[in-house]
Amino acid sequence: MAPAADPPATRRLRLRAAQPRRWRWTPRRQNLAVYAVFLLAALWVTSRIWADPAGRVAALYSSDPAQVQFFLAHSVRVVLHGEFPFYTDQFNYPDGVNLMANTAILALGIPMVPVTLLFGPAVSFVALVTLGLAGTAAAWYRVLSRHVVRTRLAAAVGAWFCGFSPAMLSHANWHPNIISQFLLPFIVWRVLVLTRSTRPVRDGALLALLVTTQAFINEEILLFTALACGVFLLAVVVQRPELWAAAWRPLGAGLAVCAVLAGALLAYPLYVQFAGPMAYHGLSDTVRDYGNDIASFFTPGSPTLGGNERANVDLAPNYSEENAFFGWSLALLTVGIVLWLRREVLIRALAVTGALFAVLSLGERVSWWDRELFTGPWELLVRLPLLDAVVPTRFGLITTVVVGVLLAFAVERAAALRIPDRRTVRTLTVAGLVLALLPVAPMPLQVTSRPPVPKFITADRWRQYVGPDQTLVSVPVPSMGNTDPMRWAASTDLAFKIPGGYFLAPRNGVTGDPGRFGGRPSGIGDLLKEVAATGRTPKLDDRQRRRFLDELRHWRAAIVVLPLNEPNAEPLRRTVEQLVGPARQELDVWLWDVRTLTDPSL
Repeated sequence: MAPAADPPATRRLRLRAAQPRRWRWTPRRQNLAVYAVFLLAALWVTSRIWADPAGRVAALYSSDPAQVQFFLAHSVRVVLHGEFPFYTDQFNYPDGVNLMANTAILALGIPMVPVTLLFGPAVSFVALVTLGLAGTAAAWYRVLSRHVVRTRLAAAVGAWFCGFSPAMLSHANWHPNIISQFLLPFIVWRVLVLTRSTRPVRDGALLALLVTTQAFINEEILLFTALACGVFLLAVVVQRPELWAAAWRPLGAGLAVCAVLAGALLAYPLYVQFAGPMAYHGLSDTVRDYGNDIASFFTPGSPTLGGNERANVDLAPNYSEENAFFGWSLALLTVGIVLWLRREVLIRALAVTGALFAVLSLGERVSWWDRELFTGPWELLVRLPLLDAVVPTRFGLITTVVVGVLLAFAVERAAALRIPDRRTVRTLTVAGLVLALLPVAPMPLQVTSRPPVPKFITADRWRQYVGPDQTLVSVPVPSMGNTDPMRWAASTDLAFKIPGGYFLAPRNGVTGDPGRFGGRPSGIGDLLKEVAATGRTPKLDDRQRRRFLDELRHWRAAIVVLPLNEPNAEPLRRTVEQLVGPARQELDVWLWDVRTLTDPSL
């Protein structure tokens, strides 16, 4: 009996199974490819630091990387030892430091605890910079592609600029807390969702969780986000007043829920920040005057393909605060986009938002190529509560995001043009983007070497001298310009305390005073700083010796340590020997055991 023939459907399935499966460029794979490009770009930017995280740092370098590494080590102590998260006396002993007022990045440091434990805070630092750049671009891509534009290429272009703009690259030198903006797109989107929400309580609660988390990354960026959302919504409502009738109830209810829940979660941390020990009110005048030069909006950033550090030297407060630097081509393209799409409500609202914060970013004194022109509008706002703690140049970060979103809209509108010669449109769009974005394309951060942590520290030789309530005093004394001892402490998970350091604190150590960098003035700190800078050994008298001993007693110093490879080590050693006697060499440091001078029980 002949076998029964297969039904036609079965035969088709068998033939399909026998054929090799064709690889498809599915939407999911497209998204993964975009995320991979962002990650590779972030690794490209940080590649020179990844080659030696402990021994290299961005050449356009201040004290911030060491401070961040100290905060990462503090997060380890919070998780493993249950230490109080919002205040510490592990540096600036005995006064301590208000960590809520110093951006201790707990929302970044705590998830990085396994990395910090396994590889050290230096690796955690460069990992945060890498993930901050890539994560911010990826977050903007997700929000733009799912909720704002329909073309993935448009979303990718806008997200690329939001994640790798000159401002982001500039802050990548020192500030992982500022470039970690991966929650911002979701906060902005959840605010917009509230305007038409049918479940404002739930949506308000979700927004509160995002806001609370961002507060433990960077409060200044959170404030910028709130201000930008407010200005954007106001600009939309002014153009379309009828929208307010349907939006105000869910928006008001959702924001009220957000305020109550986030307020409850943040009440105690904010109390510590504004009324706790070592709290300060307002920033130092040094940074309150930071503003963008008008010319900076038309110049490529230093860490970009077309950038030039020498050309930018007078256009920004420092190389980590290049918060504009779009270049001529991108600046003109942005203006062209606004003029082209000016009939759209969203484009006009974005333009108003970007322009307003660009003007505020100029600071109190508006300048052009470092020549002061007139007083800026920021002069009227700088003393308002909360705004008195803002660095005005950073308002340029809001304008940066606006430019990224405008680029996304422009690419999508260009792709949707209905004209016979579509190829010409595509060619012109690609050419315009290349012309605008190539000069500000990211380049690897320039690096410089930094001295290794002394073997005296890494070999734990310090433990036989320093007790739990005593300090290790470095020469020069830790300060804003000498943060290496903070790296030493961070490498031991803050197992010993140090005096001084780099942080913001109230002037003269009085809670509630305006902020300043560093703790109380130190006579011996200033003396040793001058010796380190000049290489000249001063002749000290008995009064200076007594003053130095008083400071050592105040710090409860156990040992004074001077690395052998410290610049001007010999003049520094001779200076300290005039104060506390001869030094002895132990491993790679000069050592003074001062416990008998500072501990009354000995």
